[in-house]
Amino acid sequence: MEGLDLTAFWQGRRVLVTGHTGFKGPWLCLWLERLGAEVTAVALEPQTEPSLFDLAGPVTAESHFADIGDGEQLAEITRRAQPEIVLHLAAQALVRPSYADPAGTFATNIMGTVNLLEAVRQAPSVRTVLVVTSDKVYANDGAGRPFDEGDRLGGHDPYSASKACAELVCQSYAKSFFSDGRVALATARAGNVIGGGDWAQDRLVPDIVRALGKGQPAELRYPQAVRPWQHVLEPLSGYLAYAQALYERTRDMPETLNFGPDASDFATVAELAEELGRRFGASDVWTKAPGEHPAEAPVLTLTSHRATEVLGWHPRLDRVATVAWTADWYEAHRQRADMRKFTLSQIAAYEELMHDHASMPVLPSAG
Repeated sequence: MEGLDLTAFWQGRRVLVTGHTGFKGPWLCLWLERLGAEVTAVALEPQTEPSLFDLAGPVTAESHFADIGDGEQLAEITRRAQPEIVLHLAAQALVRPSYADPAGTFATNIMGTVNLLEAVRQAPSVRTVLVVTSDKVYANDGAGRPFDEGDRLGGHDPYSASKACAELVCQSYAKSFFSDGRVALATARAGNVIGGGDWAQDRLVPDIVRALGKGQPAELRYPQAVRPWQHVLEPLSGYLAYAQALYERTRDMPETLNFGPDASDFATVAELAEELGRRFGASDVWTKAPGEHPAEAPVLTLTSHRATEVLGWHPRLDRVATVAWTADWYEAHRQRADMRKFTLSQIAAYEELMHDHASMPVLPSAG
């Protein structure tokens, strides 16, 4: 990816994105439109208030509010869009809500993926499909070893299990329906993603932002849990590069890739909370949440060596920069900045890093 000219490939490219009203989705759609792609997007209406979709909108010229559980509607949107590339991000993406509504989580994450792939089968324009799953698809034995793409799939909680099932769905469709090479189908597994514009419940950064706004410490369920934290633009750059490579070199590409930070940037929940608190000028950032909580893996990390070998992809932001860019976004929002402009400025700064990793661009400021 060093010196990769994304614009040359994505300019004028017809792209269908699912999940453009969540967290990653608006960032991805803004980046694609900045690159000149013709983006059609489909998702439920924003589920949070505020939402990045509303704050940075419009994030795409053609937006559809629809449930990926409705296969007929999804197929119709896909046929009309005639996409060449499909990027599937729509999901029920939270662990704790998956315990509260396991049936809904399995329906969205498994059958929603099936519906998408059925829509692709009816759309002769599609050449490439990238389905985004999760670093939680691996069967976690608690040993703490970073997972690679060859490790066994599993998942104890409904969210993790549903994403592992989505991986199996993709493997089945790739072998059963796309083995002729007409459609390149692959999955991407990213580490824990942070950055501006996330307002979901039960995620570390928005929980801290909300708590500090009230002058209170955030309650952490598992403060010593270790996670592979990375800025949202890191995996998105991987998705773009992976989709491009799948389109151009279909038969040479692996069926799945991990996208995560360097091992030196793994950190506990408490460590990341404290680093973020320092950026906000707060010292009393967190406290241990009382009571019992649904089980979560104490250690979850992954290695991205294969993405480096195949795509030349590697992280551009270390943990210090990741926390800084995240805090700067929320501070800009607090100061009522133009968040569309600010979000695009961070994308532009990241593009500079992609072309020259040794030279850190001046970070956009909230002032």
